[in-house]
Order: sequence, then structure tokens, then C-alpha cells
Amino acid sequence: MNDTEIMKDKNFIEEEIDKDFASGRYVGKLYTRFPPEPNGYLHIGHAKAICINFGLAEKYEGMCNLRFDDTNPEKESDEYVQAIKRDISWLGFKWNKLLFASNYFEQMYEYALLLIKKGKAYVCDLSAEDIKKYRGTLTEPGMNSPYRDRSIEENMDLFLRMKNGEFPDGARVLRAKIDMASPNMNLRDPVIYRIIHATHHNTGDKWCIYPMYDYAHPIEDAIEGITHSLCSLEFEDHRPLYDWVLREIEIENPPRQIEFARLNMTRTIMSKRYLKKLVDEKYVIGWDDPRMPTLSGLRRRGYTPESIRDFCSRIGVAKANSLVDSAILDHCLREDLKGKAKRVMAVLRPVKLIIDNYEDGKTEMLEIENNQEVPEMGFRKISFSKELYIEQDDFMIDPPKKFFRLSPGKEVRLKNAYIIKCESYETDKDGNVTVIHCTYDENSKSGEEGANRKVKGTLHWVNANDCADATIRLYDYLLEDEATKTDFDKMLNENSIITLEKCKVEKSLMDSKPEDKFQFLREGYFCADKDSKANNLIFNRIVDLKDTWAKISKQ
Repeated sequence: MNDTEIMKDKNFIEEEIDKDFASGRYVGKLYTRFPPEPNGYLHIGHAKAICINFGLAEKYEGMCNLRFDDTNPEKESDEYVQAIKRDISWLGFKWNKLLFASNYFEQMYEYALLLIKKGKAYVCDLSAEDIKKYRGTLTEPGMNSPYRDRSIEENMDLFLRMKNGEFPDGARVLRAKIDMASPNMNLRDPVIYRIIHATHHNTGDKWCIYPMYDYAHPIEDAIEGITHSLCSLEFEDHRPLYDWVLREIEIENPPRQIEFARLNMTRTIMSKRYLKKLVDEKYVIGWDDPRMPTLSGLRRRGYTPESIRDFCSRIGVAKANSLVDSAILDHCLREDLKGKAKRVMAVLRPVKLIIDNYEDGKTEMLEIENNQEVPEMGFRKISFSKELYIEQDDFMIDPPKKFFRLSPGKEVRLKNAYIIKCESYETDKDGNVTVIHCTYDENSKSGEEGANRKVKGTLHWVNANDCADATIRLYDYLLEDEATKTDFDKMLNENSIITLEKCKVEKSLMDSKPEDKFQFLREGYFCADKDSKANNLIFNRIVDLKDTWAKISKQ
């Protein structure tokens, strides 16, 4: 394979990294970082950034730091720090160093003093509203602040007094002095420090001035020796400010910022602000609600780290934003689970079935493969007797054509067991079927010689005398079709969860542990919830069996 062919196998970030090291711009190893703000839980969109930053470090045998950009004490907490650490570890990545932006507050302050001394920063007394007015528009230049020409001495004095807590929140800010006529709004004297009297999760009450992200981030990268600062596309217009900060604080061989398209998915919220609203206003039970696109929610629902990493690999790294079909993630999940999940029987909406000609009190133990596609998963035994449960939808009194399940006078096979024939049924006063009476062909037992008589329908079942009750939660997307909605509250899908009580499952599932995953035959993939116990089984449907993306991708 020649160099041109090799380059075709690389994404645009890898191509740029290769050029930078080949030119001698950087020597040694690639050094990246993943820099979340600890103001919420990570979601599936963050998984893409995690896979890019940590994945490239792995590929190039470099390093990747986990750094918390904790410059906003009013919104951040240690709860979020711990959750982020858990999620990254769960995805299968290891960080080189665990760091905090707040570790560098003293150095950032010293760099701010340097900018003031160079005449590149000034203390401004304008309110936030007035600063916005003075900034101008995309078609009109901004106006200089009346405080822009303060002397270096006055700025030094005021900034020190800001640091010492002499002024209330919002009274003053420190702004970079760049160009109020710049076509890039981010360069129109951006605020780089503001006053916040709040306790910080890491530094306590040591500071009452806090740096803005656009000022702090390049300094953090420079201090850590990051070579490539990889971030999402919305920071492309901020790159000139990133470079300005590093240039003005006189960093040699500064990091290089490269932007990539962020992940946008159909029917999925990709905003921590809105996700926090869902939690705070009790639309969901918490950050790990299985309907949430947070990594903790996906984990509780039953998604695997391997499926998420596969998904991020499949969608690739692009320069332009696009909308990704959520069905691709579900496809990756099915592909992963089909070789891992034990296949069991569960009846979600049970109706009693009695085999009238089966011997009273008799119980047979049937040996069943745990996963026909994975022989090494072995076998298990389940019991079979006179009274069973089947799905209500698997029986119809007056069925339409091509209904190959059970109906009066028709035969079906019970999975791994016998062929049965419906002889009669009982109903309640409202006409609902309560009991189905059948007979069985004792010579039709699956796997035995002469038992290969063909019938069109095969039903799953559980032994009514040897099964367990379970609560099963069926999940759908949290959002309706967002293309037709404008108000956030109205975007929510009222049927995003359906809870079924007193479902019937194989007794073996009483031994399941939280996050154990199964394929319920004909129903989908399910995961034992974290609240599930032997005497209170709870299963979440991860995804159904119908893979729409697999069909689309083959067309």
C-alpha cells in the first residue's frame, strides 16, 4: 500500500496530525485531552468527542488527559465529576492525567496581569447588557467601551481589588483589548474574567473571580503540553481568540485547535441545559433514566460500551454538521448483543393455556440452547407442564388470513416443545379470552425422531407453575418528531414508557443481576434494571428485534 492509499484510510484530523509531526511542528508523541465541564452528565454526543480524543491517543500511542473545565462554580459539582469519570471508564478508556482547570487559576491570574501590563486587557464597568449593545452586529462594527483606555496602573489596581472581593457580582469584568471592528464577533474585546461570589467544588472560597472558557482553555492546553486541541465545530469561530491568547501570553510552540462536526441524532436531545431541565422538572426520574441519551441512561437501559464505540466509528469524523439516524446506534447494539445475550422466554401480556390431554402433575425438563448462534454459550433446562402462559396477541378467535399463530382448530408449535391444537377457550363477561384449552401431539416433541411434522406458527411460552413475575418497561424515543415541533415541552413523547406489571418470565431470570442482558424471544433485547431483585424483577427493553437500519443500508 502506498502513501496515497494510506491517507485515504485516514480521517481529516489524522491527516493534519501526520502533517504536523512530519513538518517538525511537534516532536515526541501526540497529546490530546477531553475537557468536559462538570455541569451535567455526559450524553451520547460526548461519546463521539471521547472516542476521537482517547481513540487518536491510542492509535498514535500518545496520551490523553481528562480535564474538567470547571470555571463556572454556580453550575458545577463533584457529583458531575464522579459521574463523568465513571462514564469514561465504562466506555473503556483510560486517561493519562486527571486534571482540573481550577488547578491553574493562579497561573491564569498571572497571565491576566501580563496582558494588562502589555496593554492587552482592561477592566470594564459596563453591564452585561451594555457590553452586548456596544459589541455591534454581524454587519456593523462595535463601539469602544468608555473604560477601554484606562491606564495600566488603574487596571492593575481594579483587577487586584476584583480578586480581593471588593466588588459585587457583575460590577466589573476584565476584557481582552483586541478589535471592536473585527468581523469575528469573538474578537470584539471579549470578557476574560468576571466576578462570581460562589463556593467552588474544588477551590472552595479561595477565588471570587473566574476566567471565561475562551481565555482559560488555551492556557490549560498550553500548560499541559497538549499538541492538538480537538473540539466540536461551534468553536471554529473561537479559534482566532484561542490563538490570540496563546500568542499574547507568549507561549512557544502552542497547541493547534482542530474542529470536527458534533453529533446530532434524530429524536435525541443534545443539550445538557435541556437535559437538566428534564431532570429538574421531573419529566424523567433522573440523569440515568433509561430514556435519557446520557451515557448513564444508556447504560441503565442496556446499551453496551462496545456498541457505542462501534457507532462512533461508523459515523466517522467529518468537517460539516449532519443529522445521524438513531437507528444506526440501535443497529450497532443489535450487532453486539446477538453474540452476547442469552435467549430466553418471557410472556409480556400473559393468557393461560391448558393442555387438556397432558398428564396432571407431570413436569418435563427441556434442554435448550442459550444462543443458537453462539454454541459455546451452552444449554439450560426449563420446565414444561400442563398449564402454560402464552402472549395474548398469539391467539385470535376469528383471525384474518395469514395469521399463523393460535386460533380455534389450528395447530402451532410451542418453542422447543410440542405441537398443540386449540380445542376451545373461555372468556370473561367482557369477551376477553381468559383460558385457552388445547391438546398436544405427544409424538411431536422437538428434537426427537419423527417429530419434524411441519406447522407454520411457533410460539414462545413459560410454565405457569414454574415461572416468575416481572415488571417490564417498554421504552420509545423521549421526543416526538422534532421537525414538526417548536415548544420544548410539546416535543416530549407521552408514550416514551409503557410499564407492564405481572409479566411472566423463565424462573432462571430470578438469578439475573443489574445490567445483565437477554434476548426475550420474539420480543427484543432486555436488561435487568439496577432496582431489580430476585423478589422484584424489573427489565428494561433496550431495543426491539426489528432492525430498520440494516434493511436501509443494504438498499
